[in-house]
Amino acid sequence: MDCLAGLGWFILLVAVVNIEAQNKPPIKINSKCLGNLLRVDVSRLGGRFLEVSVVINNSSIILKPSLSSKCGFTIKKDHLGNAVIYASVQNCFAQNVDDKAFTTKLGLRLQSDNVVEDEFYLVEETCYYSSWASREIICKPNYMEVSVKKAAPTDYNLPAYPDSDPRKAAEQPMDAGFRITTVVFFTPEERVMQVDEAQRNGYGISSTPTRLVLRSPNPSRETYTKDVAGVPMTVLSTSIIFEKTKLTTQLYAGAACPQAQGGVYFTETSIRWFLPRRIDPLIYSKHFRLLEVNMGVDGRKLEATEMSARNYSLTLDDLYVIVEIPIGAAGCQIKSHAQDGQYFTSYMIELMLELLWTEDDTNEDTRYKVFLPVETPLQLQPPQVIDATVPKEMMFKALIGPVGFDVMLKNISSPSEVLSLADCIARGFKVFDQMSPNGCSKVYIVEVPFTDRVVGQRKEMGVTIYNLHLTFGFLVLPKHAPFTATAYLRAKLEDIAPPSAAPPSVSGSCDDKNFYVLVKYGTKGFNFQTIMGKRVLTGSLAQQYGLMGNDTHFSLIVPFSAADAMVEAVESSSIKSRLDVTLRYPKTNKNIQDFSLACNFVTKLIECFPNGTITAMAITLESVPSLNPRRLTLRNPACGPTYSNDQYAYFVFTANSCGTTRKFLPNMMLYENEISITDELELRKLAQSKEPEFDLKVFCYYDINTNQAMGFNTRPRRSEPYDARGEMQVEMRVALDDSYSVFHRVEDDPITKYLQQPLYFEVELMGSYNPKVSIELAYCWATLEEDKMSLPRWDLIVNGCANSRDPHPVIFHSVLPKGRVNDPSNVKRFEVPMFAFAEDKDNLNRQVFVHCEVVICDVRNPVDAACQKLAVSDDPGFKSVTSGPIIIMSP
Repeated sequence: MDCLAGLGWFILLVAVVNIEAQNKPPIKINSKCLGNLLRVDVSRLGGRFLEVSVVINNSSIILKPSLSSKCGFTIKKDHLGNAVIYASVQNCFAQNVDDKAFTTKLGLRLQSDNVVEDEFYLVEETCYYSSWASREIICKPNYMEVSVKKAAPTDYNLPAYPDSDPRKAAEQPMDAGFRITTVVFFTPEERVMQVDEAQRNGYGISSTPTRLVLRSPNPSRETYTKDVAGVPMTVLSTSIIFEKTKLTTQLYAGAACPQAQGGVYFTETSIRWFLPRRIDPLIYSKHFRLLEVNMGVDGRKLEATEMSARNYSLTLDDLYVIVEIPIGAAGCQIKSHAQDGQYFTSYMIELMLELLWTEDDTNEDTRYKVFLPVETPLQLQPPQVIDATVPKEMMFKALIGPVGFDVMLKNISSPSEVLSLADCIARGFKVFDQMSPNGCSKVYIVEVPFTDRVVGQRKEMGVTIYNLHLTFGFLVLPKHAPFTATAYLRAKLEDIAPPSAAPPSVSGSCDDKNFYVLVKYGTKGFNFQTIMGKRVLTGSLAQQYGLMGNDTHFSLIVPFSAADAMVEAVESSSIKSRLDVTLRYPKTNKNIQDFSLACNFVTKLIECFPNGTITAMAITLESVPSLNPRRLTLRNPACGPTYSNDQYAYFVFTANSCGTTRKFLPNMMLYENEISITDELELRKLAQSKEPEFDLKVFCYYDINTNQAMGFNTRPRRSEPYDARGEMQVEMRVALDDSYSVFHRVEDDPITKYLQQPLYFEVELMGSYNPKVSIELAYCWATLEEDKMSLPRWDLIVNGCANSRDPHPVIFHSVLPKGRVNDPSNVKRFEVPMFAFAEDKDNLNRQVFVHCEVVICDVRNPVDAACQKLAVSDDPGFKSVTSGPIIIMSP
């Protein structure tokens, strides 16, 4: 109870208890001991204000932020109306029995504008914790706590400041007669405070029978920042002075905690957290051994099986403990945002790492527990609308989502009316939601009868066609920010079904990348063909689309960019693609069912990068079927696509090239270009076909009056630079197989390969015997001519990675120090299973050349990613190599 000194005030508990508040569901309270912490979850607050206090002898003390950080409490409330309270078992108000049992009493007061009387709940929990390490450190967002073991009680005189490891003082004996008098802070300069002054400044200091507890706000004036292996950490370093008549002793107490978001990196699909494996401000011995590493979420340790089920990853290297979790995995919390009528989400999770290490010089162990709340940047996530209608049920069924739990469906509108949810239910609509499989989001399901007046219908060739156009109005709580999602649903139903036979049928749905097609065989005896787009579904095409089935049906998965899908419309951030599926009697060529599925797929067609690079993708539209994307250019006809095929053309250029114009606007700069057909012969063909002219405008806006804050930390150089002269030679060869033991000789050129045979390439830095030098493959591509700048060009490796657009990407092979290879860092190997132009029949039985641009790197500085971030292709550090000609023969 020492840390109560200096508070000087109490608040008497005089509120009237009213547990069953009017018109509010009862809250749910759950408490759990998690080692040296107590966690209390309070849910279903429903907009009520929660006030947390500690209860002592019929009195309560409200936990304000300053008192919480001083006494070891963390109170966190989320956007869903839930609260989480963490309490250190050694908090200021805990009843401590022999440093083994700790009892904490909390008062929870709920206040509401609609209720006269407050609700009050008392939570009392005893946590049993005896497996203390010599030193235990807790890092929470609002405080740092260190608990240090004291020595056995025997008088012993000690010099004021030891010259060696300051923790050696803990080995000196101390009895109950000693009292804390002084705190020496090292910031890193020495700053001395009396204990009462330190408590007034927000520090919690207490002494139990066997331990010293020091708690500091995070950060405080007496802490300082230190870079530890590239991660900024807040450091607290103190020496606590104990005095007794003519005797003085001291204990060292310190902590070091990563700063908010320190060591955290985001990709589009995952979160990565790097925690230094050796935290230097806390380690004084050269003989450091890491004994245990545990990962957890929300304060709870996870077993290996649960981590695997959630696709969490926990790894160690020489410098870091590395945590990687997929965005959207179980254990998450989705926070919704609406901006300009669009739906965005961020992913929130509270990660925990617990390390246990020992230092052989001191025979002491340290348990280090750090909590890190993480929230990802906003990502655009427009809700997908999936048509799950089964026409024979006479009911449209739409799935809308996923959305966060903080999203509410407010109304549903058609072109003629707006309906509240109550109106929808009264009209016979079914509206409900269900949790997504990952438990982080939900999906709304809306069912509308064919007979409702919002459903349009028309008769055609013995079938009735039903159409439904709905707009779903959503609100993001609690700010009630609006956004919408639109559904266009269509169904066909035969007016008269065969009396004793069920014909084949087709249905489908979409997600963010694919069409999903389900074809039911119907009654046995029906012989039918399936037409995907304009092609008959053959066995090979079905396998390409992942055919699965049984005696009653088969299913296909068709990417939205497949050749059989038609692009109907293109917007700045999405593509509306349609897949037509027809079931047909082969004898009469009469269609059994015509099915069309159109969905919006989010994709970036135009990207503007801060360095002035612009990328744009032009896609063939259904309205311009004779357009050849390979003939598209920018304003400068010399600027053709970087990659193209029958469906799209991909352009990469800079803001000062290819005819890009610049326009000054208030506070921003506008760069404009356009993609079109400039070849006169192609223009004449398009004019004769009476198709609309293709013209894609490319816009990029750059702020010109924006100030950006940049933070950086300095560190000493890890290694001295090389001092060498000369030119390094790089050679590329083709191996006979994946053993890379025998290679084609120069006198064997040209090399002849069949189309299905893989090619094995090796790139080596010649004459190098330095393992600290490595080569990296920046770009590799194939051309039909020896000139590496010639077109057409097929990209194999892009910016160090396999070309993600290639259906048969290259395979990288590891290199081991074996045989002729002494330094694996000087050699790179990759395999080309099948060239990207395998389906281009005009280029079969032709020779090709493979080119690579190689960058030479210093592998001694992995933290600065010297060999991970590759320079641009015109960097003088690049080396170019070419292999060929290689004759590709069709089998």
